[in-house]
Amino acid sequence: RRQAEYSTSSSDEEFESKPSLTHKAKRAIRRRRKLEKETKQLIKQEELKRLHKAQAVQRQLEELEERQKALEIFGVKLERELRGEADSGTKDENQMLHEWFELVMEKNKLMRYESELLIIAQELELEDHQSRLEQKLREKMAIDDSLKDEMDLNEEDEI
Repeated sequence: RRQAEYSTSSSDEEFESKPSLTHKAKRAIRRRRKLEKETKQLIKQEELKRLHKAQAVQRQLEELEERQKALEIFGVKLERELRGEADSGTKDENQMLHEWFELVMEKNKLMRYESELLIIAQELELEDHQSRLEQKLREKMAIDDSLKDEMDLNEEDEI
């Protein structure tokens, strides 16, 4: 009978130690889930920032296109006046040449600005691509290595 009591108390100790491990495991799981949730929120915030920036760049490109069209129309008119094909009114040739050079400088400025905007748009695309790859890699790395086949490991290495 004493042996039975001893084994009972031994199994009681074992039972008591398991809940504490389970509690620790639960805390670790909760911590991991909280970290995953925070990470997902940060990723979402970064995506939204990129989206807003991309929308702003798109609007600026559209405005830029309108300004370029207006300059083109003005340039054609000024060119005709310089050639004597259109009435220049009270403008003399020096004034028209001055306007022409200002027009060319403005067009060059707009072209540089357009190049900058296109570079920013390309950077945003690359940042978005990088973010998606990082997320995919996190998902792949979350899977236990023993559950991965060769294809999964190769894909993880490629990412």
